[in-house]
Amino acid sequence: MDGRNRTVATEFILMGFTKHLQINVVLFVIFSSIYLTTIVGNGLIICIIFFQQHLHTPMYYFLCNLAFIDFCYSSSTLPRLLVDLFSVVRSISLTACLTQVYVSLFLGETECFLLAVMAYDRYVAICHPLHYPLLMHWGMCHRLTTFSWVGSFTMSIVPSVIKPAELCYPNQVNHFMCEIIAMLKLACNDTHDSELMIFLFSFLSLLLPFLFIMVSYICILLSIIKMKSTGRSKAFSTCTSHITVVVLFYGTAMFMYFGPSSQYASNQAKYISIFYVAIIPMLNPLIYSLKNKEVLTAVLSRRK
Repeated sequence: MDGRNRTVATEFILMGFTKHLQINVVLFVIFSSIYLTTIVGNGLIICIIFFQQHLHTPMYYFLCNLAFIDFCYSSSTLPRLLVDLFSVVRSISLTACLTQVYVSLFLGETECFLLAVMAYDRYVAICHPLHYPLLMHWGMCHRLTTFSWVGSFTMSIVPSVIKPAELCYPNQVNHFMCEIIAMLKLACNDTHDSELMIFLFSFLSLLLPFLFIMVSYICILLSIIKMKSTGRSKAFSTCTSHITVVVLFYGTAMFMYFGPSSQYASNQAKYISIFYVAIIPMLNPLIYSLKNKEVLTAVLSRRK
């Protein structure tokens, strides 16, 4: 940080992927298709669960929350990316940049907590089916989702507001969005405390929920082994969609935030970000609709 211009930056230049026009045209087609699929897919999931009375259960209530998060998560970054692909100067104001940082952190951490809540729901349904109505009543469901939203807000927004970082020139960000790790490279002062805080909150919002999910599924697996063969396939079918989403989301996010620090200065970080910002929000509704017979049946019935 010693060679950095100490003048505080008020706007930033997002370097994106490339300035080659033909490549940007291809990227525009790809990302616009991804964004359209994400909006339609998650919007369809929300509408189906809302209007189909038989889907008003805790599992689909959490799935509706997940679809809403993915809808917002993708919308917080991809529209700006699509515009920047044809912009000569990809500038973004400090306010807009910090807003994108806080919103993406907030929604990403909310999804981490919500996936853990969904794992707990499957654990109770499979391991304690007789107590499921008592343990997962609507009051509990609302409290769990409230914890997910409020907890992630506290962990992502509040520390940044209490101790905001000053960002200096040069103001070029080697990314297509304002990612907190990429922005930290522009900090005026020593970033040791900020990096420590990011690691701490990554541990709380990524690693702990992931370990909780793994323990839940170990218990689920042990319960499934004890079941008769007729009940195993149904139990597995209710879990495979969630396991697939967990592996995709947590895998890329933990590689990003717990990976080697050298990757943050390279192009590798922004390519990893594509997975949990664009691709995973697009895949989630496809995974749940293709692997869940009730959702798939509801989709087909509405098309008729």
